[in-house]
Amino acid sequence: MNLSDQLSAVVADELAQCSVTDAVISPGLHSGLLAAALYDHPLLRLHVRIDERSAGFLALGLARAGDRPAVVTCTSGTAAANLYPAVLEARHARVPLIVVTTDRRPMWRGTGANQTTDQTRMFGQATSFFAELDSVPGDAATTRYWRSVLSRAAAEAAAGGPVQINLTLPDPLENTAQPGGPDRLRPESGERRPAVRITRTPPQPEPLEVPARGVVVAGDAAADPQAAVAFAEQVGWPLLAEPQSGARQGPNAVTTYGYLLAHPGFRALAAPELVVSVGRPGVNLALLDFLGSAPRLVVVDPAHDWADPARTATRVVSRLGAPRQPESDPDWLRLWQDADKAALETLDRTLDEGGLTEARVARDLTAALPSGSLLFAGSSMPVRDVERTMRPRSDLRVLANRGLSGIDGAVSSALGAAYAHQRSGAGPAVALLGDLSLLHDQNGLLTGAAPERPDLTLVVINNNGGGIFSMTPRTVPSDCFETVFGTPHGVRVTDVARAAGWPCTRARSVAEVLAAVHEGGPRLVEVITDREANGAFHRALAEAVAQSVTEALTRTAAGSAATD
Repeated sequence: MNLSDQLSAVVADELAQCSVTDAVISPGLHSGLLAAALYDHPLLRLHVRIDERSAGFLALGLARAGDRPAVVTCTSGTAAANLYPAVLEARHARVPLIVVTTDRRPMWRGTGANQTTDQTRMFGQATSFFAELDSVPGDAATTRYWRSVLSRAAAEAAAGGPVQINLTLPDPLENTAQPGGPDRLRPESGERRPAVRITRTPPQPEPLEVPARGVVVAGDAAADPQAAVAFAEQVGWPLLAEPQSGARQGPNAVTTYGYLLAHPGFRALAAPELVVSVGRPGVNLALLDFLGSAPRLVVVDPAHDWADPARTATRVVSRLGAPRQPESDPDWLRLWQDADKAALETLDRTLDEGGLTEARVARDLTAALPSGSLLFAGSSMPVRDVERTMRPRSDLRVLANRGLSGIDGAVSSALGAAYAHQRSGAGPAVALLGDLSLLHDQNGLLTGAAPERPDLTLVVINNNGGGIFSMTPRTVPSDCFETVFGTPHGVRVTDVARAAGWPCTRARSVAEVLAAVHEGGPRLVEVITDREANGAFHRALAEAVAQSVTEALTRTAAGSAATD
C-alpha cells in the first residue's frame, strides 16, 4: 500500500494554511491517502471516529465552538452520505464546515464498480461551494490551481456554512509513488501562498425609527448578540433571548417570556408596536406565535436567508442600525420586568418544592456552572428546560444544534465543542442531553486513542423514551401513544457508559448531579425521571406561574386605579 499522493498532501497543507486546526476522519480505503496526509501534517489535530455520522457532528461541534472551519472526510459511497445530517445542520445554523469527500476515479462511475456512486454536489443546495479535484501528477501550475480552489473553499466556509470538495483519488492498493511526494509540500517548501479571505461587508445600516413600545427577540445563530443586547438597553425594551443566542444577559433580559406570552391577559397588555428579531428563534411556541401577531417585524439577517418562520416580516436588514426614538416609555419595560419577577418567584418556589425534576436540573445546572463554562443543550426537552429556567448570564456559553433541531449527533457535537472550548483556555464543558439523544449517537462515545477526551460531563436525563411527547395533548389510545411516541427502550446509561469505557454516576438528587459535575469529565451522569410525572409537573408549573402573573397584573391594575 502506497499512501503518497501529491493532491492529498496539498489539501492537508493548504487547509492548514487557511487556519484550519482540526480534521476529523473515518477509516476507509479510498480516503486512506488523504487520511495519511492529514495525519502527517504538523499543524493539524486529527480526530478519528468509526461512524461517519458521528464524525460529521464532531467536526460541526469543533467548528461551532471554535468559530473557525473544521474538516471532515471519509471514504466513498454510503460513508459520504452519512455526513448529510451534519451538513444540513451546518447549513441552517451557518456553521463553517469543510466536507472533503474522497471518490474513485470518474471512469468507474456508472459501471457497477464497488463502493462507487456519483458524489458530485451530493449535498445539493446545502453547500454554498463545490469543487472536484483529480489526483494527477501536478506541476507548479496544477499545484497553484489546487491551492486556489482549496483556499476559496475555506473562505466560503468561514463566511458561514458548509462546502464540499470531492477528491478523485487513486486506489491506495494500486497507487504508484508520485514525483516529489508529500515532503516537498510541507510548509517549509516555499510553495505556500497567502490564504484567500472573503470579505462581504454589508452596507452601513440605516438608523431604525423605533416607537416607545417594542421588543427585541434573539434566537439561534444570532450574528451579533451583543448588538441585540445593546439595542434593547438603548431603547428601553425587553429582551427575549433564547439561551443559545448568546444574548440572554443584561438587565433587560426576560427569563420567563414563554410563560408570559402564553398568558392572554399579559399578551393583551404587552402588545408591542414593533418587534426586532435577531437570529432564528424557534424553541418556544408561544414566542413564535407572538412574532406572528406583531404589527411590524424587523428581521436582522446578515446572510439574507430571510429568517422569518412566522411570515410576518415587514423589513429585513443586514444589521441593526442606531435607533431613532422620539421618546421612551419606562412603564413599558417595567411591565415586563414586574411580570417576570412574579413568574420567577413562583417558578423557583415550585421547582424547589418539586424534588428531582428535569426542569430543576436545568435551572440549577445553569446557575451552578463556573464562569467561563460551556453548556451544550440537547434538542427536544433539555434545550426547552434551559430556555424556561436559565437566568441571564454573560459568562456562560450555551450551544445547541438548532439549525434543524435534530437529536442526532448530540454526543459528538458536544465533544467537538468541548475540544474547541478548552483549547482556548476556557472552563469546563457540560452537556445536558435526553436519553434518546445519547442512544442515537452512542457511537460518539467511542473517541479512539487520540486526542484525549476533553473535560466534558454528559448529564443524561433518562426518562425511558421520548419525554417531549408527554407534554402534548393526546388524541390516541395510551397503548398506541406509548408504542409510537413514548418509544420505551429499557436501557440504562450506566450500561452504555461501561461499554464505551466512560465513568458514570447515577444521581438521585440535584445535589448529587452538581457534585458529579464538579468532579469534572470525562464522565456521564444519569438522572432517572418519569415521563408521565414530568409532563404533569410541567403542566402544574405552568398553571402556578400563570396564576402568579394574573395576581401581579391585578396588583398593577389596582395600583394604577389608586393613583388616577
